[in-house]
Amino acid sequence: MFQFELPERFRRYVPLAVWVIVALVILAIPLKIIGYGYLPGDDALRHCAKAVSGKPWTDILVFGKTFKIDQSIGWHGILGAVHHATNWDAEGLVVFSVVALFLLVNAAPLRWLQRPEAWLVALLAAMIVSDLPQRMLLGRPFNVTIAVLMIILLATRKNKPELKYFLSFAGLIAACTFIHGVWYLWLLPVAAFVFAGEFRWARLVAGAWLAGTVLSALLTGHPVDYLAHALMMAVNGVGQHTTNSTQVVELQPFAGDILAVLIVGALVALRWLVKPDAVPFARNPAFWLVCGCWILGFRVSRFWEDWGWPALMVLIVTEVEFLLLARFAFDSSRRLLVTVILALATFLAVTSDLNGRYTKNLTWQFLSVAEHPELEGWMPEPDGVLYSVDMGIFYQTFYKNPTADWRYILGYEPALMPAEDFAIFHGILWNNGDAKAYAPWVDKMKPADRLVIRGNGNEHPNLPKLEWNYGVSGIWIGRTPRPAPTNAPSAPPLFMLPLSR
Repeated sequence: MFQFELPERFRRYVPLAVWVIVALVILAIPLKIIGYGYLPGDDALRHCAKAVSGKPWTDILVFGKTFKIDQSIGWHGILGAVHHATNWDAEGLVVFSVVALFLLVNAAPLRWLQRPEAWLVALLAAMIVSDLPQRMLLGRPFNVTIAVLMIILLATRKNKPELKYFLSFAGLIAACTFIHGVWYLWLLPVAAFVFAGEFRWARLVAGAWLAGTVLSALLTGHPVDYLAHALMMAVNGVGQHTTNSTQVVELQPFAGDILAVLIVGALVALRWLVKPDAVPFARNPAFWLVCGCWILGFRVSRFWEDWGWPALMVLIVTEVEFLLLARFAFDSSRRLLVTVILALATFLAVTSDLNGRYTKNLTWQFLSVAEHPELEGWMPEPDGVLYSVDMGIFYQTFYKNPTADWRYILGYEPALMPAEDFAIFHGILWNNGDAKAYAPWVDKMKPADRLVIRGNGNEHPNLPKLEWNYGVSGIWIGRTPRPAPTNAPSAPPLFMLPLSR
């Protein structure tokens, strides 16, 4: 079967057919997953709710002195424009975010490839040994940064540093830092070019990073606050916690991802077998970025997930492309057959609902009076505060109540809380959610406030100062006691006065 060749008049369509198959697979994957009823579990919900609310973060969260400016101001501007143009609600914006950002991050490398089917190999490998493709489906703006990173690593492979690349890289970095806000981590690829000995490219990328960062900061209208706030969030998000266990999962260390190390070894062997005279890995910035981010991942896993793995995908796709170019003619029937097999395997692997990874949200029950009328009177009242140590409560409740006129004590980053409340939050986590650790919040709660705690329905939290309602499955809502109803006073008796004569 592998020796079969199409007639000559059809072989010229093989390259086009390959491109069409790859494009259709990349498009079909997010559409299939959205078809499950999938919702991301975190930031995509709050980004889309923020766009629908039309309110500043100061009207949504209780902040301490550290908050200065919205760090995703560009992304919220895009979502707000889409909302006003289409009138989509938060759910529609989430669908848009998931599909559009997945397409962006997977289409970005194709422009730089002679064999686009090589990208299917990289995507399949990432799905098998990591969670990066699932992260690409989270609908979060870090996908823009990943896309720009891969473009830079691929564009510098076979080209010489020129002004057009400086201008295009500066524009791309400005866009992704305006949308995502993590401007300081672009030092990582700059360092990778230095370690690879690509000093001219290192100077160009460093200059583009500086120019792009300044431009994006100016676009916000508050350049100093924008740059300072990003650094402050990074320092406080890690430094305020006594141990890693109380940090958000993405800021905790990783275990080493030994399979990724084996992949790098396999790529080195493949390079030696297919093209032993090719440029060594030590001259490849992507290789050094993989190594550096793997090491940094032992401190914070996002170094590896957001920077190391995308660089490894670039290594995979370039080495696989070497193999495909060496083994298959561009119009070969075997090339078409291999592409079909890769497309089927990639589609099934990425869209497989293994362990319910795309359908877990179908069992969520949201704190929303519109969906649960029995919650009437148990949601926070106007100008009230919703207290909770569970970030999922914030994401899901804000998503379903974007225009509600209450605020949340805990939002998307604990380091933004007032210092007193962060100490209470940290104490609750440190004591594994013990009820006594909630006492400082209970003592300062007003009648408009609510305390939300996850737990089973057998017994309410041991906080007798509050009255409790098992709001929805797995969630208790506490509020300050209401005065006992009293009977209305009876009307005073009426006396008839004698009529005057």
